[in-house]
Amino acid sequence: MRIPLSLLALSASLLCTPAAMALSEFGIEGMGVVSTKANEAQATIAPDGQRIVWASDRPGGKGGWDLWQAVLRDGRWQDPAPLALNSASDERDPYFSHDGRWLYFASNRPGGQGGFDLYRAPVAADGSVGPAQTLPGALNTRADERAPALRPDGRMLLLSRNGKHTQGGFDLYLAPVQGEGFGTAQALPAPLNTAADELGAAWLDNEGALAFTRASDGHSQVLLVGCDHRQAAVPLTLSFNTADGQTGAPVVDASKPTEMVLAGMARAPRAGGLDLYRIKAPSAPRGMGCG
Repeated sequence: MRIPLSLLALSASLLCTPAAMALSEFGIEGMGVVSTKANEAQATIAPDGQRIVWASDRPGGKGGWDLWQAVLRDGRWQDPAPLALNSASDERDPYFSHDGRWLYFASNRPGGQGGFDLYRAPVAADGSVGPAQTLPGALNTRADERAPALRPDGRMLLLSRNGKHTQGGFDLYLAPVQGEGFGTAQALPAPLNTAADELGAAWLDNEGALAFTRASDGHSQVLLVGCDHRQAAVPLTLSFNTADGQTGAPVVDASKPTEMVLAGMARAPRAGGLDLYRIKAPSAPRGMGCG
């Protein structure tokens, strides 16, 4: 019996393993396990490819947004469970360091400098995640700090901050790694930072090319910019990444750098509210003086 091509495409999109991206424009990540009827936000995959951690507002956590983890078994994400480091406040924006030693995240739990602060937790050889630690240095302020993301070479930290001196709302900042701590964060220039919120960025290379979220008036979109951050960003080419939609939180899969996971609302496949999708990682835009 001849199977219609449309049915083959739909079957490919429903796969929850990373291989789905070889078959279609995008595939939903972990239908029923990672992507559920709840809202799922930023996801990060361990460098060995055996664990995924993401933010979810599903029941079963400690309250608000929590970080959940699933393990890869028989080619599928299985055994979703909340991390022990969760609090009754919100935990969001998880990000594995590329050496696998740390899980970074943001939380508005009590005891911080104010609003959301940046934290990290040690990751053991068996994949277990230890207790949360405030990031060393002076990165956390009375403003909100969100979306920490280490450059692949581990020498620079990208973050978002909304304070008195931004272009408006959240802006993207860079802070150099200095030993076990971090130096002073400096805002990226306009027109990358705008009066909208720039939040949730992924490194496309070590030279500075980024995929990031720009949000305004209840809508969000993933854009790309090369290492020359003075150039205008362009939208990521993806069917549901539209100016009037909700797409964001791109993170490159550390175990498969040619692939990326982001949050969004595709027409199909769809599990619930915000779902997580796997796509082919975009090429880094090139600019003058960039490698």
